Amino acid sequence: MKNFIYLSIISVLFISCGGGSDDPEPAPTVNVAPSVPVLTSPADNKLCLDNTVSFAWNKSTDENKDAITYQIQVAKDNAFTQIEKTFDGADNAASFVLSKNIAYYWRIKATDAKGLASTYSSVFKFYTAGEAVVNHLPFAPELVAPVLNAALNAGTVSLKWTASDVDTADALTYDVYFGTANPPTAKIAENKSEKTLDATIESGKQYFWKIVVKDNKGGETVGQVWKFKTN
Repeated sequence: MKNFIYLSIISVLFISCGGGSDDPEPAPTVNVAPSVPVLTSPADNKLCLDNTVSFAWNKSTDENKDAITYQIQVAKDNAFTQIEKTFDGADNAASFVLSKNIAYYWRIKATDAKGLASTYSSVFKFYTAGEAVVNHLPFAPELVAPVLNAALNAGTVSLKWTASDVDTADALTYDVYFGTANPPTAKIAENKSEKTLDATIESGKQYFWKIVVKDNKGGETVGQVWKFKTN
């Protein structure tokens, strides 16, 4: 009888202490990418007086309090296929010696200690001064519409872009290349002053287009190729 009582007490103890194993485990911490850096200097569309350029941006924040590093890219085109300088570091500043009399584009992304990166920042552009510079080339055109890789219905599409020049007195005109070839070779408009053009499109095709920006002093800049498709 005593043995039965002892076994009953031990069984009760095991049952009363065993409930903890059913407690839910804490959810794992989800890693969140740092916020996107905000560019501060040089200002967008700036004409630099020296080709030693100092870059600065606002630091990113990280919800997980991870250490952050930054990657800066400086390129000669706004598609960043011609990158001249790149740098990774923890500071929110960098300085480079660049070529003279060149239009440059720059952007930043932030990466946390676990390797998760933000998207790139907005793109700023500037011009390095040259010696005895008479004319600066226009900046590369920027896409407005239709958005890159859009899917459109057949009919008429309004091609829209924007462009600028640090020589603000220069008059800009545009040549428009458009078609199904990549890169497009058919010039459908020349010396156009407006930054929009309507084009006829057919269903079931992919279209490519680009803009050549020209100033009234003989300078010209060829833009990147944009594309969209039709349903």
